[in-house]
Amino acid sequence: MRRPIAVAKRHSRLLTSGVILAAQSLLLTLSAVPASADDTRTSARGTAHMGTGVLAHEGVQGRPVGTRVAQTEGVDVSSHQGNVAWSTLWNSGVKWAYVKATEGTSYRNPYFAQQYGGSYDVGMVRGAYHFATPDTSGGAAQADYFVDHGGAWSKDGRTLPGVLDIEYNPYGATCYGRTHSQMVSWIRAFLDRYKQRTGRHAAVYTSTNWWTQCTGNYSGFGASNPLWIARYASTVGELPAGWDFHTMWQYTSSGPTVGDHDKFNGALDRVKALANG
Repeated sequence: MRRPIAVAKRHSRLLTSGVILAAQSLLLTLSAVPASADDTRTSARGTAHMGTGVLAHEGVQGRPVGTRVAQTEGVDVSSHQGNVAWSTLWNSGVKWAYVKATEGTSYRNPYFAQQYGGSYDVGMVRGAYHFATPDTSGGAAQADYFVDHGGAWSKDGRTLPGVLDIEYNPYGATCYGRTHSQMVSWIRAFLDRYKQRTGRHAAVYTSTNWWTQCTGNYSGFGASNPLWIARYASTVGELPAGWDFHTMWQYTSSGPTVGDHDKFNGALDRVKALANG
């Protein structure tokens, strides 16, 4: 009479093991699923950088094709690159650079001094950018924080106007929980305050897909604010509404030496012209 009981116990153990294995398999499967556009899983605040969501959401569709138009090679860096070998980049043909200065109203790039000063010291024309987080504070407050911590402009012929990096949210919902009109108002507040503080119009870094999704493809900034388009493909593709041309193009997130690599839509004298205002 004990044998059936033993068999039952063995079956019970097998069933329990099977349930555990199935649960483990499910957890592994879920962890491998990529984040959706509105996934609320978060990274640590401050870890974002220019193009942080473009690669994840839009992928790589190619590399630039040859063009007759003069384009000047540039690079953008953040704390992810640490201390940058600027002389190596300069010798490779990189002539301009943008460095992440701030994010929100609490993060400052700990490598900013080496990156911002180092690019200048080797001869580059350089500027600073701010990673926007519209879900944490107002646009004007973030512009003030940016200007006060590296984003100011000076007419020395080597300093480019600041850049507003407005793109996919790496910390939650793609559009930071804002409607089209709310997002446009936030961007306007940032750009207006930056102009008030520095006398220059900040450039806008974004991707056409994000801009369309999160601003409703608003067309009101193209007349005054230079466009830095992000697209990892053979061409810049369709531009956001309001801009007839782009000023800068981030074409890859895996350029030589370090950083994301970019092309300025013009020869070096046009880069210097933007710096001079």
